[in-house]
Amino acid sequence: MTYTEFFVLLGGVGLFLYGMTIMSSGLRSACGDRLQGILEGATKNSIRAILVGIAITVLVQSSSATDVMVIGFVNSGLMTLSQAIGVIMGANIGTTVTAQITAFNISAYAPLMVFVGVVMCVFVKKQMVKYIGSIIMGFGMLFQGIALMKSAIIPLSETQTFKDIISSVSNPLLLVLFGVAFTALLQSSSSATVIFQAFAVQGLLTYKSCVFLVIGSAIGSVTPNLLASITTNRNGKRTAVLNLLFNLIRAMLVFTLVNIFPEILECIQKLSPGNVARQVANTHTIFAIFAVLVIAPFSKFIVKLSEKMIPIRDDEKRSQEKQLLYLANISKIPPSLAISQAKKEVVRMGNLALENFKTALKALFTMDDSLSEQVFEMEDIVNHLDSAIISKLVDLRASDLPERDTGILYYIILATDDIERISDFARDIAQHQVSMSKKKLEFSDGAIKELEVMADKVIESVELCLRMFETEDFFKANKAIRLENEIDEMQLEIMEAHVDRLMKDECNPVKSVIFSDIVTVLERTSDHALKIGLALKKPRENTAK
Repeated sequence: MTYTEFFVLLGGVGLFLYGMTIMSSGLRSACGDRLQGILEGATKNSIRAILVGIAITVLVQSSSATDVMVIGFVNSGLMTLSQAIGVIMGANIGTTVTAQITAFNISAYAPLMVFVGVVMCVFVKKQMVKYIGSIIMGFGMLFQGIALMKSAIIPLSETQTFKDIISSVSNPLLLVLFGVAFTALLQSSSSATVIFQAFAVQGLLTYKSCVFLVIGSAIGSVTPNLLASITTNRNGKRTAVLNLLFNLIRAMLVFTLVNIFPEILECIQKLSPGNVARQVANTHTIFAIFAVLVIAPFSKFIVKLSEKMIPIRDDEKRSQEKQLLYLANISKIPPSLAISQAKKEVVRMGNLALENFKTALKALFTMDDSLSEQVFEMEDIVNHLDSAIISKLVDLRASDLPERDTGILYYIILATDDIERISDFARDIAQHQVSMSKKKLEFSDGAIKELEVMADKVIESVELCLRMFETEDFFKANKAIRLENEIDEMQLEIMEAHVDRLMKDECNPVKSVIFSDIVTVLERTSDHALKIGLALKKPRENTAK
C-alpha cells in the first residue's frame, strides 16, 4: 500500500464518520423535542421501552446518542433505571440497522446524494428542508466514505505479507479485545462494524474474525456513555453501568455459544451465501436481538446490580434529598412535559413531608429525642425544596407555556405551600416533644390514645390527598372531604374530653397547652391535606370545558 492509498483509506474513514455525524445531527434536529417526548412518554413498560429504543436509534443512527440521551433523562428524573434499561436494550438492536443498510452496494449514487443534500442545505431557507438536506448529505457522505475505503484497501488485500499478518490473528479472545479497543476509539459500534464489513468484502478479514470483532464492538460502544456519566448524579452513573453490564453479559453469552456451537455461524452464513457484507450485518442484528430476548427477563437484577455497584452513601442521601430531581434541568425539558415533571417534584416533596410528619408523631409517642432531631433536619430539607421548586415553577410560568398549563401551574404552586406547612407542623410536634422531654412531662394513657386515633386519621387523609394530587383521581374527593369532617368532629370530642380532665385536675396547665396545640396542629394538617388533594380539580375542570 502506497502513502497515497493509505491517505485515501484515512480519508474514507473520516468521510464515513463525518457523514454519520451529519446524518445523525440532521435527524435529531428534524425530530426536535418530539424525540424526548416520545422517549419519556413511551417507556411505561419494558416491551414498549425496547421498541422505543429501537425506533429512536434507527432515526438518529447512533446507539451512543440514544444512550447519552437516556443518561440525561435518568439524571434529571425524567426516566427510571427500570425504564432506561429497556431503551438501552432496544438501542443495541437499532444500531445494527446501519450495517444492514451499508450491506447494499449503492455507492454509485453517493455523489448524487451529497449534491442534492448540499443544494437543500445551501440554497433553501426553510429550516426543515435544511435538516432533511443534512440527512441526505450525511447519507451520501457515509457511502462515499465506504467507497473510498474499499478502493484504498484493494491493493492491500492483494499483498501476501498483510494477508499473513491478518490470518495469524485467529485467537477469538484477542479479536474480541481488538473489537473493544477499535470501537472505543471510534466511539461507535455501527461505524466499527461497517469498517469490518469493508475489510471482509476485500478479503482482509474472514467472516469468523468479523464475528468476534463485532462481539467486542458491543462492549467498546459504551465508552461515550461512561464519559457522559462522569458529571451526572448517582442514577446517571448507574445508567452507564447498566449499559456496560448488559453488553458484557451479551458478549460473554454470544462468545460462549459461538465457541460451543459453531454451527450457529454456518446457519447465519447460509442466509446470505456469497455475500460476506450481509453475513456480517445479519450476525450483528441476530446477536443483538438474541441477547435482548434472553437478558430482558432478568433486567431487574441488572438494575439492582448497578445500584449495588454504585450505592448512595448515608452522607449523600440527605444531600440528594435537598436537590431537585425532576426540575433540575427545566430549561431542557420540552413544554409538553413541564407540568408532569412539576407534579412529580411536588409529590416527591409531599412524600418527604409526610414521612417527616410520621417521624414527629413517633417521636412524640415514644418520647425519642433522636427522632425529633431527624424531624428538624428533614424540615430544613423540605424548606429548601419548597424554595427551589417555587423558584423553578415561577420561571416556568414565565416561559412559553400554553395558557391552560400556566393556570395549572399556579395551583401546583399553592399545593407546594400547603405541603411545606405540613412539614412545619411536624417540626411543631417535635418541638413539643423536646420541651416535654426536658421538663419530664408525659401525657396520660387516655390522652395518648386520643392523639394516636386522631393521628392515624390525619395520616390517612394526607396519604389519600397526595395520591389524589398525583393521579388527579377526583372521584376520591368525597372520601377526602368525609375524612376531613371526621377529623373536625374528632377534634371537638377530644377537646371536650380534655377540658373535662382539666376541670378534674387530671391534667396540669403546661401539659394542657401542649396537648391543645398538638390537637390543633393535627386538625390543621388535615385542612392543608384536603387543599392539596383538590388543588388541581378546578383548573382541570376549566380545561375540560
